Amino acid sequence: MPILIGAGQLTQRTAQKGKLEDSLDPMQLLVEASSRAAADTGVADKIFKTLDTIAVVRFTADSSEAGRLPIGQYKNAPRTLGNRVGAKAKREYYTAAGGNTPQWLVNRIADEIARGEVSLALLAGSEDLATMIGSLNKGQKLEWGDDPGGEPIHIGEHKPGVNDIERRHALYFPVNAYPLFENGIRGHKGRSVRDHQLALGHLFAPFSKVAASNPYAWFPKARTAEEIATPAEDNRYVGFPYTKYMNAIIQVDMAAAVIMTNVKTARELGVHAAKWVYLHGGADASDIWNVSERTNYYSSPAIRTIGQKALGQADRTINDIDYFDLYSCFPSAVQIGCAELGIAEDDPRGLTVTGGLPYFGGAGNNYVMHSIVTMMDKVRSKPGTFGLVTANGWYVTKHAIGIYSTLPPRNPWERENPKTYQATLDAMPHPEVDPTPNGSGTIETYTVMHDRTGPKMGIIIGRLASGRRFVAHTRNDPETLNGLMEREMLGGQGTVTAGEKTNLFVPA
Repeated sequence: MPILIGAGQLTQRTAQKGKLEDSLDPMQLLVEASSRAAADTGVADKIFKTLDTIAVVRFTADSSEAGRLPIGQYKNAPRTLGNRVGAKAKREYYTAAGGNTPQWLVNRIADEIARGEVSLALLAGSEDLATMIGSLNKGQKLEWGDDPGGEPIHIGEHKPGVNDIERRHALYFPVNAYPLFENGIRGHKGRSVRDHQLALGHLFAPFSKVAASNPYAWFPKARTAEEIATPAEDNRYVGFPYTKYMNAIIQVDMAAAVIMTNVKTARELGVHAAKWVYLHGGADASDIWNVSERTNYYSSPAIRTIGQKALGQADRTINDIDYFDLYSCFPSAVQIGCAELGIAEDDPRGLTVTGGLPYFGGAGNNYVMHSIVTMMDKVRSKPGTFGLVTANGWYVTKHAIGIYSTLPPRNPWERENPKTYQATLDAMPHPEVDPTPNGSGTIETYTVMHDRTGPKMGIIIGRLASGRRFVAHTRNDPETLNGLMEREMLGGQGTVTAGEKTNLFVPA
């Protein structure tokens, strides 16, 4: 029976204080979080000596979309971590990129524990992006990295997040892609832009309130719905209709770790039963991989499916859950999660235990490890309660879910192989994309990207008369870009022409 017995996290504030020279490097953050997780078990002296598995969540700076930055590389991060804490693990895992990864990793390790392949595992991740970006902006060299020898086992889905058409139209930036889902949701709900923005403010204000009381939050400040929803000098548009306060903040220095084992080993180590947190249900799935090919921009069949699978495995309903942490990189992710799981957006139970990625901090690929650590604290503080965590990678693409409680499960851990339902999701009918569209087109969703000086780029996803989908940019003149924001453009008509690099859509 797989259980979690230790949890630890930390937030490093040296970059916020302008003391970059005092910052710990990513591996030092990993060591500290791992040490806190070991201490949390109550038998810290035994943990590192007994570990047989170390899994490290991929650093954002080591992700394919980040490129190779001049900061140094950890050639085998799990082994370096093991060396630093005095552990010799038989298995050394290094994950793929994606915000889904921490929960996906917990689900995988639970499977391996249940099969008897893993006895005691450390799962850890850190992000040092505030220090890294602050240092690079100042022209300071960072000599991070280590090569302890060997090659970790690379696990997870390493497939690129975008295809060539999407890359050419800049959809590989999450800040460019998620507003497309938001306007799709707005159209589905039949709201005006301003009414929808206010609704987003009301959705996220409670998140900021939770962050305000979380000692680990990067921005521990409660904000009103109007403050979040209203563009202002310190809350400019990023990707219309999103203001800055609706965006995940990735420039944080944070680390988190959990320790997993089985009931038998926990007893042998002497871990008190009050520390045990059971994983009652877990599931993973992906939606139609490419954003340009999705069935629509307001739903997620994958989230709906994994919610059903995890709750079914746990033999619970959504009404049995006491705490939630829904992935919240942008409001669209939360709204889609609520819709597919059957949770009201104003559910009195709340939608986050951390404060969410815009306020707690969007710790790159590792945010959900903080969700899990915090959820463990929640269910431990009130034994018998249940917590549900969702995780999201790429662009509402890769998903994972976990259900936690101190209450022992009704059944042994045995979940349906995700490949069985993934095949069904992959086979769903979806639009064909025309890479070189020409002719009249209808806007399905859109956004206007901004920089600090104002609007700079319009992105359109639409349909041709044939029903085929297209991706295009607009002209970047003020009249066009302001028109996209000032008028209702969902369902708007225009003409699209293929270009050598990007396609061009001209509104009628």
